[in-house]
Amino acid sequence: MHITQFTDIGLRVLMYLTQHQRESLITIAELAEQFQLSHNHLIKVVNQMVKLGWVEATRGRNGGLKLGIAPHQLHLGMIIRSLENEKQLIDCDKAACALDGNCRLKGILAQGLTQFHQWLDQYTLADMVRDPTQTVLVQMHQRWVTG
Repeated sequence: MHITQFTDIGLRVLMYLTQHQRESLITIAELAEQFQLSHNHLIKVVNQMVKLGWVEATRGRNGGLKLGIAPHQLHLGMIIRSLENEKQLIDCDKAACALDGNCRLKGILAQGLTQFHQWLDQYTLADMVRDPTQTVLVQMHQRWVTG
């Protein structure tokens, strides 16, 4: 199982926003440069996270982004469930299957995915940005400001 690029970008953005301790807001341009990501992809991801209330966006010349929720309130499993479009690991309805109605695979995979998300829910965004991650994020912010 892999998380989508959309979710990967969302996690990076959230992690970066946790270390925002300067007067100016974080811009899409800054995020794109810091993580070498597509501006268009970032806009899609950020818009979704704004709708979810995780990120606050301010428009205008001095606009930008900041976290809209405390890092300890965002659980990793919840983040992944919310950003991933797939709600199941296997879709038995996509193609004809000789085992249709007599297979336990879908139920077992669904249970595994539920347990996976529950495991991840033990960790919050605050947990993800503890050192050494925090040190690197702070350095990234400092390079951007002094850059």
